[in-house]
Amino acid sequence: MASTSGTRGAGRLEGKVAVITGAGRGVGRACATAFASEGADLVLVDVPGDIAGVPYPLASESQLQHTAEECRKHGVEVLTAAADVRDLAALSAVRELSVDRFGQVDALVNNAGVVAPSGRPVHETSEEDWQLLLDIDLSGAWRMTKLFAPLLIERRAGSIVNVASTAGLVGYRNFAGYVAAKHGLIGLTKASALDYAAFKVRVNAVCPGNIRDEPAAEGRMLSEVARALDVPLAGHQALFTEQQPMNTLVDPVDVAEAVLWLSCDATRHVTGSTVTVDAGYTVR
Repeated sequence: MASTSGTRGAGRLEGKVAVITGAGRGVGRACATAFASEGADLVLVDVPGDIAGVPYPLASESQLQHTAEECRKHGVEVLTAAADVRDLAALSAVRELSVDRFGQVDALVNNAGVVAPSGRPVHETSEEDWQLLLDIDLSGAWRMTKLFAPLLIERRAGSIVNVASTAGLVGYRNFAGYVAAKHGLIGLTKASALDYAAFKVRVNAVCPGNIRDEPAAEGRMLSEVARALDVPLAGHQALFTEQQPMNTLVDPVDVAEAVLWLSCDATRHVTGSTVTVDAGYTVR
């Protein structure tokens, strides 16, 4: 049940309901708390355990509940749901729970994703690893859009934001599955934007660069990229920082602010766009 201990004030998303996948930690947690601070009631979704083939622990139930508690401090209502974005039936149940609890959905943030299994050239990538990355990072967003877009169409308003990556814009060695999935997500964004434009439903993408593993967000994506590349974890953030024209890594809140902007009424005429948050990495 939602806590009523927080103080709720007027915000850019007051009166709106947002669904966020991959909300247990990292960028998902940052998005959830940013949305809550602007008055949105939330449906927070994350996988109910680790996934075979993904070589690192995924968000736990306790991490998802911690995200929810941080959001409730802003006085908003929060529903949590454990669901794998590969499971259409489980996601359908999330949709029904969302409608039963709130009666509407105004924004969808497709943030769930994994960066590995990676670290091999194309010809050494197994079919199982290839399919796993596509199924989570690309088809997961398609499934959520398939299920939740009709709710936005019915209201003739709303926003879908797909959290892609600079890997959706450029190539990276030994990350073919991830790169292909994120390029596909940009394509899905553009096609969906055209499909839903007549209904005033906007679809945009955010492409983060290297994101700092911020302790408060409990993110670990950059560490896993380093591990896949056999980069020593000691000092790996400094190494990645050197690659950025602005000489800084991106923080989870930087990405969350871009997602928030695309989800509020200030961008009611922005659709089919790709917003890059990468400290200048893809400018070169």
